[in-house]
Amino acid sequence: MMKRAIAARVFHTTAFLLVLGAVLSSLVCTPALAAVETKAKRAILTDLASGTVLFEKAADIPFEPGSMAKLMTLEVLFEALDKGAVSLETTFPVSEHAWRTGGAPARTTTMFAALNSEVPVADLIRGIMIQNANDACIIVAEGLAGSEEAFASAMNARARELGMTHSKFGNSTGLPGAETQTTARDLSILAAHIVKAHPQLYKIFSEEAFTWNRIYQRNRTPLLGNSLGIDGLKDGFAEGAGHGLVSSSLNGGRRLVAVVSGLSDAEERDAAAVNLLRDGYEQFETVTIFAANETVAEARVFGGSDGYVPLVSYAPVEMTLPRDGREAYRMRVVYQGPVPAPVRKGMRVGELHLYQGKKLVQTAPLFTAKDIGVGRLDQRAVDGARELLFGWW
Repeated sequence: MMKRAIAARVFHTTAFLLVLGAVLSSLVCTPALAAVETKAKRAILTDLASGTVLFEKAADIPFEPGSMAKLMTLEVLFEALDKGAVSLETTFPVSEHAWRTGGAPARTTTMFAALNSEVPVADLIRGIMIQNANDACIIVAEGLAGSEEAFASAMNARARELGMTHSKFGNSTGLPGAETQTTARDLSILAAHIVKAHPQLYKIFSEEAFTWNRIYQRNRTPLLGNSLGIDGLKDGFAEGAGHGLVSSSLNGGRRLVAVVSGLSDAEERDAAAVNLLRDGYEQFETVTIFAANETVAEARVFGGSDGYVPLVSYAPVEMTLPRDGREAYRMRVVYQGPVPAPVRKGMRVGELHLYQGKKLVQTAPLFTAKDIGVGRLDQRAVDGARELLFGWW
């Protein structure tokens, strides 16, 4: 059984860190954690529910993603669907550019959309997700933005909104020549968002096949049906960057997202993804650290009727930790303080941070648990004198 954490009173001026080491030390099993390893040059493994980064390797080094860039094309389209700008029944025309650049004449992955025909959005989504179709991507780009260049601007804007700080998209397909770059971490952020924000559309990734223009094609997504429960997302290849894959799997009630890049061939790529996901399931487990509305810490209040206000998380704080060797992990409460009175219940004033060594791997917001009014004149005078003489430390 995990010991309950004792709430601590925390004194801050800017962002003083309180280490709640006792909570995690009570979870330690044995001192050795089996090392997670990968042949990938760039990789990251994330637990979707807790948001914990379980493993990373050169995760912020930019590279050319190839067809993995199509995930951002899908996200821009999904956002347009959510906002009502288009519907699944909306049709987009097949231009000569889309047909020649991404269709049958290009001899790349295609849904074989006929020149000058109209294709419904629902079928374009399947073309991209199941057939990895370049023509479908260009049709979407031109249908939503008028041109691939304008659509690339929309991709970049959406990437910034999602916090993909190291990504730049030059076209909708990931085809070479457009100076498209991203990182393993940014692709993980994008994949996690698609899974959580668009669960019904995400299911299309695992459909067995799709037929368009009377041409049947089996699903091109690697590793579907794997024993780990892999059900998406997309692979990619680019000269200089090698083979890569963004995968998500649901196994034992846990969903993990793995990104690997820089592999020499498809076989090595698939093995790297499977091994990374397997390590995630075998070596880590999700633990509830604090229940919803349980006091995590107390923040100092300046000029209030009470000197401290409890800080809570409205959702259970769940962290994904190694089954063994948890002594490397620490939790810290961070807030700007002291918090000036009056304090209203529900104010977001801090965060709970989970560190692996010096590396921040997860955060959870903290909120004030009650109202605190302005203190009496003598209470405010004492607080003012304390700040003047000693500062808040």
